Amino acid sequence: MLRTVAAVLIDGFTPFEFGVICEVFGIDRTDDGVPPFEFRVCGEHAGRPLRSSVGMGVLPDHGLDGLDGADLVALPAGIRDNHPPAVVDAVRDARSRGATLLSVCSGAFLLGATGLLDGRRCTTHWRYIEEFRERFPKVQVDPDVLFVDEGDVITSAGTAAGIDACLHLVRRELGTKVANAIARRMVVPPQREGGQQQYIDLPIPECRGDSLQPVLNWMLDHLTEEHTVAALARRAAMSERTFARRFVAETGTTPHRWLSTQRVLHARTLLETTDLGIEEIARRCGFGTGALLRHHFHKIVGVSPADYRRTFAPSGAN
Repeated sequence: MLRTVAAVLIDGFTPFEFGVICEVFGIDRTDDGVPPFEFRVCGEHAGRPLRSSVGMGVLPDHGLDGLDGADLVALPAGIRDNHPPAVVDAVRDARSRGATLLSVCSGAFLLGATGLLDGRRCTTHWRYIEEFRERFPKVQVDPDVLFVDEGDVITSAGTAAGIDACLHLVRRELGTKVANAIARRMVVPPQREGGQQQYIDLPIPECRGDSLQPVLNWMLDHLTEEHTVAALARRAAMSERTFARRFVAETGTTPHRWLSTQRVLHARTLLETTDLGIEEIARRCGFGTGALLRHHFHKIVGVSPADYRRTFAPSGAN
């Protein structure tokens, strides 16, 4: 049963991610039917100020003994290296005593330092994926999800994904009714599945050279047209074989995949800024049918066009 929650802070913690943990577990919502949590703010030393990443300070009421008996130990984002050894040991010991561990965003680096993620799957903010892989090569890090539930360890991606992970844990331990009550008070969606991809910015890929840039620009200006490798090679004044090899070398992908990505990016913009229907957006992006748009959009973005629009469209668009 989830009753006692210990949030562990170190110098350099980020206030928003700490606030997510406080919002879900630290506020008395018994009037809404939410069971009370014993919420402990812990530092290496009780009463010793800890500085956040933006200069504000927090005075933890508990030292590391506050992790004793905790059902959940929560780690907000913060510094990604040089974690205090005593904190690393305390988190490791808490897991050995049966506590569930949860990290938000770069809090996964502290978990990684404990060795408890070795051989297991986890996630963190997409900006830190490569750094995490280099630091912790034994960990299977997944860059394309909001959170990963490994049972006794839950890791989440950046910022808002921490809300999803916390509510998922509440739902898992205390049921949907309790999770929905907390989400309603927070005015957030009650459930986003962990397998949903992170909303990573997808900029237009740039060539490492300039030989194909005119062709790429022309393709972007003619997204609705069909483009064969043969026709593109003629436009670039190359043989098909040379063009295909050069395209992969300079963009990192094939002409077909590059074009599909650009069409999805254009569709994403239209979903965010217009109230055009899916079929019309598909036509304007070169997919032809709504079914084809949905297929490629979900493959690249990780959600359906309709779900993406509900999340990112301005008020009134539908």
